[in-house]
Amino acid sequence: MIKYIFGISIFLFSGLLHAQVIITIQWQTAGTANSGDTIHYNPEKKLSWDDFKGTPDQSSVAAAITESGFGYRVSMQSNNKKTEINITVFCYFGKMNSWVKPNLKSEYALLHEQHHFDITYINACLFIRKLRASHITLQNFASLVEKINDECYSDMGKMQDDYDGQTKNGRVKNIQLIWNKKIDQQLESLITN
Repeated sequence: MIKYIFGISIFLFSGLLHAQVIITIQWQTAGTANSGDTIHYNPEKKLSWDDFKGTPDQSSVAAAITESGFGYRVSMQSNNKKTEINITVFCYFGKMNSWVKPNLKSEYALLHEQHHFDITYINACLFIRKLRASHITLQNFASLVEKINDECYSDMGKMQDDYDGQTKNGRVKNIQLIWNKKIDQQLESLITN
């Protein structure tokens, strides 16, 4: 009986492997799940100091800290003839882990922090671009999507570190202006859907 069930399982799985695979990669719209601790990125809405709800680390040299990241959800539906894989990508800002020292609030510092969120968004969009350019199959989708996500997250971390390192957390104003222009140009060139 076990051999019989095993044989049927292999037959059904092999049928799925030969089914048509449809991949949909989409951006989660900003209005979805924008409550509680999380703000989803919206190019039309910039951060305000009221979004920074965390407790400032007084021992830090930073005036403020932005906690942001991106992620994805995968859903799959299949029948004998086709398999649909839906990948939804989102970019978020965590209010409770983001903070500002009250005496250091300024428009200049807020723009620096907004650009941290923008860098996260830029790399989330690059993740989408790389997913769309890859050859995703039923056999490789889990490992390939994770590999591309890891690469983009690593690139984002490097870009965040370069941004803070070169601007000295925004204190070197002429370098901050260069980064402002660079980030604004990258934002202008992005297409998420």
